[in-house]
Amino acid sequence: MSSIALKGRVLLLNGSSWEPLAVISVPRAINLILAGKAVVIEQSGHFLKTIRDQFPVPSVIALRTYINVPRRQAHWSRKGVLVRDSYTCIYCGVQPGHIYKGRVLSKNDFTVDHILPKSRGGRDQWTNTACACYACNHKKGDKLPNEIAMKLRWEPKTPRTSYLVIAVGTGPDAWKRYIEIPHEN
Repeated sequence: MSSIALKGRVLLLNGSSWEPLAVISVPRAINLILAGKAVVIEQSGHFLKTIRDQFPVPSVIALRTYINVPRRQAHWSRKGVLVRDSYTCIYCGVQPGHIYKGRVLSKNDFTVDHILPKSRGGRDQWTNTACACYACNHKKGDKLPNEIAMKLRWEPKTPRTSYLVIAVGTGPDAWKRYIEIPHEN
């Protein structure tokens, strides 16, 4: 069990603000806790066993003191857009699990749409891209939403931190309450 527990990831929060700082390895998290620099906020349910002791493996930890971190620019990615938007179509609101044309939709049925199409100078940017179902993306094509009477259900925004958008999509559910993803459905 120890080798499996050591391969996990831990969400590191800033002291007092509980702002997400990073996703770190289990050994790094345990070192911070043992050094008195961090406290356990959420446990994973796993234990790291040594000859003499047993340590609960954390899922979320927080530094004991606040550290000033300059705002980081979020790096755009297709996966990040899909996770930011919770795999919800910006045009019709359909999500995985909904039925479309007699078929249950999965995450694979969603794409990234460029609101200002690339053919018209649109770029891969957080504010110009959103999750769309295949049907809406195909219907919109290389047009602007208002040209074919399609409305955005929310305004796409830049996440505060880039790596956490991806991490929350692949991390434990316990992380979600600590990671703010700007999304207004």
